[in-house]
Parts: sequence; structure tokens; C-alpha cells
Amino acid sequence: MKKIKFAVVGLLGVVLLNQPLAIRAAEIADIKFEKQYNAPETGLELKGVGLLRYLGLFNVYAGAFYLEKGASINDALTDRAKRLEVEYLRAFKGEDFGPATVEMMEKNVDKATMERLRQQINYHNSLYEDVGPGDRYALTYIPGRGTELALNGEPKGVIEGADFATALFSIWIGQEPIDKSFKQQIMGL
Repeated sequence: MKKIKFAVVGLLGVVLLNQPLAIRAAEIADIKFEKQYNAPETGLELKGVGLLRYLGLFNVYAGAFYLEKGASINDALTDRAKRLEVEYLRAFKGEDFGPATVEMMEKNVDKATMERLRQQINYHNSLYEDVGPGDRYALTYIPGRGTELALNGEPKGVIEGADFATALFSIWIGQEPIDKSFKQQIMGL
């Protein structure tokens, strides 16, 4: 009887391991991300997970990028639903996010666009709070609704505009991302 139970448990393990990846979570640096995210009016699927390291020595955060189901990764900066989740491995002051956001946007967006988006950028940056290890920020863009910033699942605010979303997400997936290796990882390249 023990042999039968062992065989059944072993078979169950093999069956579960061979299930499609869409039902299992992705993991990096012991941080788990869901394979799918149900956004209002659409489903998003995980494209990739990554680990951002400072100077190649210190783990800063782990992240996951989601894109509207059926969309090509080449459409990531277009007016498509998308989400970026970032879980921190170190503490950061909320007041430090704003200057870093502006600096990275300026690397990816022309001056005229930055000026046009100034009010939205300022509002977005005012929403940031201090974070510590284990805290998770999420940016979720839904066309026609805007970009929601949430901390640990609690919405902080929504910023309207597809152009704002493109500028914001370009920090991680634009031509001049915060880290090229991180970009490749989260985009599944």
C-alpha cells in the first residue's frame, strides 16, 4: 500500500510540474510574481522577471513586467494595457523617487514632452512613500483610464494620459532604460 501511495504522490508531482507555465508563479531572488494579472476590462500576462543590481554587487529590487494578452513585446510602449511590479530589497525614501523619475524620463523623452507632462509628473512623484525590503510598488496602465500607482496593493493615485504612461514606463523599457540587463529580463528578451 505504501508503494502505491508513493507512486501516486510521485505521479501527481510529475503532472503538476508539467502543467503550463501560465498557472505557476515566476520567481527571482526568492520573490514571486504571478503569471497573470487581471486588470479592469483586460487580462495581462507576464513577459518576464528581472533583478536590478547596483554596480553588479547589490540587489536593489526584483521586478516583473506584464502586457495585455496577445500583445507583442514590441508594443510595450504603445497605448496597450501594461503593468510593472517592483519589490524592493533595500529601503528608499519616498522623496528620492521623484528626482530619479525625472532624470530617467529626461533620458527617454524630449524636452517638449517633459514640459507638457510636468503637472502629471509632479502629481505622480508626490504619491511616493518610503519603502523598505519587501514593499512592492506597482504601476498599471489601462488605456482610457490612466496609470495607477499602488504600494503593497493599496492605490495611491491615477495619472491620466497615454503619453504619460509611455514616458513613465520608458524608465525601465525605453531606449535608455535604468538598466539594460533589467530591461531584457523583464521583457523576456
